[in-house]
Amino acid sequence: MKFFGDNHYFNWGLTAFFVAAASMLFYFGIFHMEILIHGIQTVVRIIMPLLYGAAIAYLLNPVLNFLEKKVVYPAFEFKKREVGKRGRRIIRYICVLISVFLLCWLVYALVMTILPEIINSTVNIINNFPQYMDDIQRWVTKSLEDNRDLNALVLDLFDKYAVRFENYLTRDILPQLQGALMHLSSGVWDVLIFLKNIVIGIIVSVYILADKETFTAKGKMFLYAIFSPQWANRILGNLRFTHRTFGGFFSGKIVDSMIIGILCYMGTSILGTPYTILVSVVVGVTNIIPFFGPYLGAVPCAFLILLVNPMQCLYFIIFILILQQFDGNILGPKILGESTGLSSFMVILAILVGGGLFGILGMFIGVPVCAVLYALLWNNVRKALAKRNLPLDIKVYETSRYLDNGEKECKKIKKNVEKG
Repeated sequence: MKFFGDNHYFNWGLTAFFVAAASMLFYFGIFHMEILIHGIQTVVRIIMPLLYGAAIAYLLNPVLNFLEKKVVYPAFEFKKREVGKRGRRIIRYICVLISVFLLCWLVYALVMTILPEIINSTVNIINNFPQYMDDIQRWVTKSLEDNRDLNALVLDLFDKYAVRFENYLTRDILPQLQGALMHLSSGVWDVLIFLKNIVIGIIVSVYILADKETFTAKGKMFLYAIFSPQWANRILGNLRFTHRTFGGFFSGKIVDSMIIGILCYMGTSILGTPYTILVSVVVGVTNIIPFFGPYLGAVPCAFLILLVNPMQCLYFIIFILILQQFDGNILGPKILGESTGLSSFMVILAILVGGGLFGILGMFIGVPVCAVLYALLWNNVRKALAKRNLPLDIKVYETSRYLDNGEKECKKIKKNVEKG
């Protein structure tokens, strides 16, 4: 790795500076963590519009590529018309604006379609909760009428916890919702700041998408100016792999979850289960989280349906199990393919660690992050094995206890231990 300049003393001085700076930051981070976190939060708050813009541009980049490569330029080729530099610039801005418009329209359509239904369903659940409890109590009584002792025990527990849950809804949930509404009305300034960041982020995303090739080229120039060609190529390769992993995982998982949400809506509509839209939205959104997502979404939905109709809850559970088997064995692999390359154990580990550190967001991004780190680690392991002229096939290590050189070395160590 080479930094600016070929002077030996300059390189040593620059290295010493970075080591000293890193040591000071490490010391400051340990003993003044609160100040460091506050400073990081301040910087993030300042650059938040840029972060929003970069995220929006990253999400809209596949849409832009589709419009240009699959729609616009093939149409010009079909009509045998050449597009000059200025024409390409105009086409780029038109496609960018169309992509942004599609995103805004999609968000608006989803909010205006789903939000009223969710609000109505939540209000109905709270208002009709006593009726739901009576229905469940009658169903339990009818199901256990042949066993009086068990019936009395179940009804006693039911009465005890039903009252507690009803008090929780009326005394805790409703006041919290009212307080949240009051806080939202008093926090108009925070809402305006968020909207301002979103608007600026959309504007920033337009400029990023319009000049994405220029930004990419300047980033490469920066890498090759600081690092040697070997290290720059390695960094670019890792960045491309990260982009493929994240892009493939996010886009595939979003498409997969949308299909699952639509299938859930169709299935629950046929079964006649209550809160069809609410249940489908919850199942579709939580399906974005790998492995645990389907269960996180199905459990509360099953409970809501149980309050209305226990038999419908049973039908819903059976339907969700079939739907998730279809998603896990057919639809998911078909869409995602081998976008992560992780085993089931590594997926569970990534979700648990990501969720423990960063909550729901960590459960979502934990899998692609783990996939990138896992791939980088094993690339280095393979390179180290290749330098030592050791086999790279994992089956060799599964079928043999030791390699030739390793076996000799282990025998020497064993003899020395026995003599000692």
